[in-house]
Amino acid sequence: MATPRAQPQAVVGGGAAGAPGGVTMRMFHGDVFLGEADVFPMKQAGEGGLPFPSNEIRISHLSPASERCPPLAILQTIAPFSLRCKLQAKLMPPHPSLHRLYLTCFNEFKSAVVVVGDDELHLVAMPSKVEKVPCFWCCSLRSGIYAASVGMLNLRCLAIVFDLDETLIVANTMKSFEDRIEILSRRMDVEDDPVRVSGMSAEIKRYIEDRELLKEFIDTDTVTDNGRIVGTQKEEVVPMSGGQERVLRPVIRLPERNAILTRINPEIRDTSVFVKLRPAWEDLRSYLTAKGRKRFEVYVCTMAERDYALEMWRLLDPETNLISLHNLAERVVCVKAGSKKSLQNVFKDKGCHPKMAMVIDDRLQVWDEKDQPRVHVVPAYTPYYAPQAEMASAVPVLCVARNVACNVRGGFFREFDENLLRKVFELMYENELLDLPYAPDVGDYLVCEDTSFPQNNKDTAPIHEGMSGAEVEKRLNGLAYPRDQKQIPSLIRLSDDEGATIRDTPGSTNIQSNGGSLATTPSLFVTVLQEIGRLCESKVEFRSTVSSVKSMQFSVEVLFSNEKIGIGIGKTRDEAQVQAAEKALQNLESSYLSFVTPVAGVPNKDANKSPGSGNGFLEDAILSDDISMEEPSGSTLKQQDHSNASDRLSSVIGLIRELCLEDQHVVFRDQVQNSGSALNEEYHFQAELGGQILGRGTGLNRDFAKLQEVPEVVKAPLNLGSTFKGRSGSSLLTQT
Repeated sequence: MATPRAQPQAVVGGGAAGAPGGVTMRMFHGDVFLGEADVFPMKQAGEGGLPFPSNEIRISHLSPASERCPPLAILQTIAPFSLRCKLQAKLMPPHPSLHRLYLTCFNEFKSAVVVVGDDELHLVAMPSKVEKVPCFWCCSLRSGIYAASVGMLNLRCLAIVFDLDETLIVANTMKSFEDRIEILSRRMDVEDDPVRVSGMSAEIKRYIEDRELLKEFIDTDTVTDNGRIVGTQKEEVVPMSGGQERVLRPVIRLPERNAILTRINPEIRDTSVFVKLRPAWEDLRSYLTAKGRKRFEVYVCTMAERDYALEMWRLLDPETNLISLHNLAERVVCVKAGSKKSLQNVFKDKGCHPKMAMVIDDRLQVWDEKDQPRVHVVPAYTPYYAPQAEMASAVPVLCVARNVACNVRGGFFREFDENLLRKVFELMYENELLDLPYAPDVGDYLVCEDTSFPQNNKDTAPIHEGMSGAEVEKRLNGLAYPRDQKQIPSLIRLSDDEGATIRDTPGSTNIQSNGGSLATTPSLFVTVLQEIGRLCESKVEFRSTVSSVKSMQFSVEVLFSNEKIGIGIGKTRDEAQVQAAEKALQNLESSYLSFVTPVAGVPNKDANKSPGSGNGFLEDAILSDDISMEEPSGSTLKQQDHSNASDRLSSVIGLIRELCLEDQHVVFRDQVQNSGSALNEEYHFQAELGGQILGRGTGLNRDFAKLQEVPEVVKAPLNLGSTFKGRSGSSLLTQT
């Protein structure tokens, strides 16, 4: 319910309080003379003067009527503190035409608009404590933005801007499939880590499976899905203008796979594309238009080629519920690859004000710096590299985005209704510029995501999974690459090539290519924790929330194999993340020892504890290792366990080497060796750094004894934080 208008109060002064002497000007509505008014500038003449050309006020039209929002509330939202001058009728009684204009604007929530070049001057009818004549405030803003904002604010509607590739979809042609398979095959040939080799092999299999479906679609216009032959459906692409011909595209939709096959140019089979839709898109789409009420005006901003972008959006919104056909051409905005995206370019200065818009994108840095606070960053969609990542969380990524959008909209209009509207209704003609209330901004309610924030336990996909930017234009311009061509686009060169495109490393700041070298500043605790997760083949996940609405502090939880093992709170995301990782390491250390000790051949003093007392992160890892092996004999199993431990020891020692101070060494000292039989022989080691003992270990052989020390060595940054935080990567590792 709208707050009642303020009523005139006792006389406390006259005219425009505190303003310099007024200038008399003639007022017109079109060519109709309305009378004269005294104009009082808000600034001294030398700092801007009066905004009206030719010393006359010529109104061109009245703004659209508002159902619930007075014009001053709208102006303060989209052009805050833009008050240029004040006007009041010169004659008493005022000219009848001017009086009628004033009453129309006041009662119908309209403003009188004066067009000056590319700007509009809005005359807002104001109540007065003193004056008995029509009084106005004059505010300025860009032409067209007011009319677009009136409807959105009346309907309690904001704008949302979507990126396409790796945010909502991943698309591939035959050539891009083959390129990625070739790249991964090359990397497998030089990779020594069996875990990474296994991951690459599984990724290649997923690429090959979808490539075969695409090839079948190209050759026969059908696909065989789980033994079922699925044929194409001809989907009509409605022309956006009368001069375009009707187009029928062959399309196969495979909802069980979240996949669609389409052909950008129906006449050229090599423009066929295999599209993966991000899970939970239907949930997000339904929220945007639930119950026929539009909560957000939808836009698309992408670096892809235009025909491709229009077809991808058609697949996402086939019934044009989100963007009508009439608005499609201006609402799908394609930005040149390498350029910055900006909300001002998306809205072209008229569709919406950037303060009323939020963005869903998998990259933050591609946006203009002033728009970045309004970007909700989602993890890049990587269905081939990490197909399980989307469902690893209890809430899918796009459902999180839906919830964020809901919270942003609720917070924005709560501030608009409870603060701005209430205070605007209390304002009088005699109030000053600084009496205007604060206006809400979408950025106030959107926690800006950091692209370095780790989303899963593995490194981010080292190659782009779909096409983007110039790659799309080359492949879908009707001159698609021959399938036997082996050229690899520069966009997806191998990471050891100079200038390679490389994704951000989890737990670090953004990595930028610079002559083939990389600069990164990873958090020590985060790096250690992620390395432990990799070695244990367990998923390390960081989840963030806002711990307090008032303080807006960040809260980060650490999950190890879906079990919460640490939480941190800080003023920044990095601070909270480091604190959470530090606490997680402390909690992991005791659990790690309890499970690694029996493997090393040393009785576990906590062996009688209930398995439920821990998080179970190593039980899963050990069981999965056993299941993956053939049934071995006892001696063979021990040999494989020993080999496994040696491999893990080598990896962890490599990590510790990176954590050491320059010119300081981790030294493993052989303390005691039992003189019993070979079966009962034990090795005792202690690790030292800079003269300080980091840990001790005991085992049936040297590797197991050293491996037992690893938790204490890894924990050392917690005890020697000031030393380790200043480490350099050039230290050496020795053992005696």
